[in-house]
Amino acid sequence: MAFVLRRPPRFVPKHEAFPYQVDAIRAIQDLPYAAIFHEQGLGKTKIAIDLSLIWLQTDVVDTVFFVTKKSLVKNWCDEVAAHCHITPHVLSSNRRQNSASLNSPVLLYVTNYEVIVANTAIIKLFLQTCRVGCILDESQKIKNPEAALTRAFHDLAPAFERRIIMTGTPAANRPYDIWAQIRFLDGGEALGGTFEAFKHDTDLSSEATNYGERLAKIHRNLATFAVRETKDTAGINLPRKTVTAHSVELPAWQMAKYAAYRDELAYDFEREGVTETDSAESILKRLLRLVQCASNPALIDGQYEREPGKYALLLDMCREFTIDSKVIVWTGFVDNVDWLADSLVAFDPVRMHGKLPVHQRNRAVESFMRSANKILVATPGAAKEGLTLTTANHAIFYDRGFSLDDYLQAQDRIHRISQTRDCYIHNLIANDTIDEWVDVLLAAKYRAAQLAQGDIDVVAFQDAFRTDVTEVLRAVLFPDGSTPERLSPATA
Repeated sequence: MAFVLRRPPRFVPKHEAFPYQVDAIRAIQDLPYAAIFHEQGLGKTKIAIDLSLIWLQTDVVDTVFFVTKKSLVKNWCDEVAAHCHITPHVLSSNRRQNSASLNSPVLLYVTNYEVIVANTAIIKLFLQTCRVGCILDESQKIKNPEAALTRAFHDLAPAFERRIIMTGTPAANRPYDIWAQIRFLDGGEALGGTFEAFKHDTDLSSEATNYGERLAKIHRNLATFAVRETKDTAGINLPRKTVTAHSVELPAWQMAKYAAYRDELAYDFEREGVTETDSAESILKRLLRLVQCASNPALIDGQYEREPGKYALLLDMCREFTIDSKVIVWTGFVDNVDWLADSLVAFDPVRMHGKLPVHQRNRAVESFMRSANKILVATPGAAKEGLTLTTANHAIFYDRGFSLDDYLQAQDRIHRISQTRDCYIHNLIANDTIDEWVDVLLAAKYRAAQLAQGDIDVVAFQDAFRTDVTEVLRAVLFPDGSTPERLSPATA
């Protein structure tokens, strides 16, 4: 397809890239596919935009698709406007507009994953007549090889002239999450064509023998087409980030409620036998119930209106930190966002969660960044990716789930380029509850991800990796010592 443009486009970026960004672009600009795994906050979007301009200028593609999550489409349009002279078109849920747009001389498109899948037929036709470069932002969106969305992108992949995946956490939650993302690039060449075999070798619950070496092999197999920098290796001077765990003693009434739910979980394990006889989904739901109970029992039983144990500490922190800063309060539960925002009403907080329409979430971010609102209460799922929230330098995790991706992405909304102050991450951990196991689990996942991504070597991994994740879970769930023979952390 030959595009006829009214005037020659300007392919020069508006702003110079950092040296480490230039290095990344030079390393991958001539490759048919590549992975950009730079740590959160290091400007992967800038790398992608500059890379697309080089592709267009050198005539290796006719147009470029930036594919991201629904909530980040506006953010991407803003970033494209900030970094280049080309105005992108947005592919949306309006098929008629999409058809018109795809038949126009457009150089850059911004869209979301679901739109591509919903318009697969017209996209396939477009790819037959036009050389398209495809850049998948937050590519962990296609980490599940069984999902229909992932299969659709695997089907489309060979028709793209250039393919890029971008995420700062390619293997954060489970090492095998990286497989489907890489398959989009190379069809299974680097990590093998069979997901089940790869999962067996890299699962956290797999045999300990040579586990570190198996994870290290992932990075070696991707070395020819993957680039990664961390905040330590990129050569930029970001402010310091301090992570602090704050222990909380739950009041007797809340601890009794927690123990009742914990014992119900133990009973279920024993009644049904060992974990193999139960579904992973059911186990995960019950573990999440314990996280809820340690956070706010009203999440499980709405008749509880008493103040949960963590709230007094949270309130003190908000009073102290908002004197000269803004604060993000993270919770994994939508109902908790509303309850916390209502409880902290004196601070005029902004709230953000996945049940709010995208335009309301965008307004919440704008309000928090540009107005006098001191506190944002949010779920990581709604605000963990792609957003710069550096007007705050304190992030308080009122509770945490089992996803390392959620945790790392959420805390790095404040610790990224453009931050000028030291950052403080606060984890509220209820003593003698599942919160303690979550802390151990996330630490184990973090070390496994570091090794798979090449951030540390096998020796450093073995020195830091905790092999007692299951034992800690047993102690939390069965404090009397009566545990089932097998209990695996793989569920989370």
